[in-house]
Amino acid sequence: MANVVDTKLYDILGVPPGASENELKKLQQTQPTAARTPGASFLPPAAGAGVTSLEKQAYRKLAKEYHPDKNPNAGDKFKEISFAYEVLSNPEKRELYDRYGEQGLREGSGGGGGMDDIFSHIFGGGLFGFMGNQSRSRNGRRRGEDMMHPLKVSLEDLYNGKTTKLQLSKNVLCSACSGQGGKSGAVQKCGACRGRGVRIMIRQLAPGMVQQMQSVCSDCNGEGEVINEKDRCKKCEGKKVIKEVKILEVHVDKGMKHGQRITPPGGAGRHVLLLQEKEHEVFQRDGNDLHMTYKIGLVEALCGFQFTFKHLMPVRFVVKYPPGKVIEPGCVRVVRGEGMPQYRNPFEKGDLYIKFDVQFPENNWVSPDKLSELEDLLPSRPEVPNIIGDTEEVELQEFDSTRGSGGGQRREAYNDSSDEESSSHHGPGVQCAHQ
Repeated sequence: MANVVDTKLYDILGVPPGASENELKKLQQTQPTAARTPGASFLPPAAGAGVTSLEKQAYRKLAKEYHPDKNPNAGDKFKEISFAYEVLSNPEKRELYDRYGEQGLREGSGGGGGMDDIFSHIFGGGLFGFMGNQSRSRNGRRRGEDMMHPLKVSLEDLYNGKTTKLQLSKNVLCSACSGQGGKSGAVQKCGACRGRGVRIMIRQLAPGMVQQMQSVCSDCNGEGEVINEKDRCKKCEGKKVIKEVKILEVHVDKGMKHGQRITPPGGAGRHVLLLQEKEHEVFQRDGNDLHMTYKIGLVEALCGFQFTFKHLMPVRFVVKYPPGKVIEPGCVRVVRGEGMPQYRNPFEKGDLYIKFDVQFPENNWVSPDKLSELEDLLPSRPEVPNIIGDTEEVELQEFDSTRGSGGGQRREAYNDSSDEESSSHHGPGVQCAHQ
């Protein structure tokens, strides 16, 4: 008999760890009264008519003493007894328990049928709450996780709504082997990594200095278990999962936003689509409002204008602005109710904001005579105040923002001068800078 690392379940039944599997398989509860009571749902299923005296006496004595009909306050204890029998009478579960104890049951259980509560009561902690991310079962079953997929959409799609079909794939448990990867009992603990899924390597960097490194086990690909090639499932080739392709019909509703999630129906392991709004060449979105910039000339800014533009819906808008109302450079005007529709209330819309970029004419665009005529049409200049005291006339020059401020030309002169004389000797550039 292999060494048993944990005897708690044996102790609950009051049987020695050396009890044979055949003896435990024959063990059953035969009380007809219990079978008709609600508490009997916790009793193990009948495995046969014969029982051995030791296990029969131990189990029946405990079941009778702690049955809910006899002892209403001992329901938890009765669950422990039934759970212990269920584990020890099942060869696979018993082998896990004998070899790995509590950990083997936690990682090897499917966790169904309320077993998590019973396990938590006996050992503390749920089936899936053990050792963080190692709560995945040894047989390769994984709880369904949402698969996130980006879905790029245009601003027109978010304005008008859209229905599209997507072909997506995800890994699902192999139906041929029920996610086992092979026939029953074929899964073995990886000997290279001892079931951890990773290997620890120690490398000496210098005398008295070592480095510990961790890498995924190449023998089991980080699974912690291996299956002989002859025992592997033919359908999934021992991988436990197969790729499932689905065609999903996705509805993008009016008013949806960048970053919003769409979850088509599908239960555990769902496909979740994350909307990613593509940049638009005309409009920028701000909540339910739209913003755009439009260029107009000086004559339009002063004398009124009319222009058309294509909206997000399949229609062109006409914008008219009356003469005599001046558009200042950078000013913003609003068109109420022509922004984005509200999500799930598409008849309510935000606003459309138009910023005007007034384009001025180039220098010397008209003759001096025409300028005089234009000046007569424009509002009068402000009067120049009388100048008192010392004055100095300065000249306005064009400014290049890429060159910055504070002596850009002087630095250029310094560089040109130093380039001319650098071939003969060092230092004249500094003298030139001080001239």
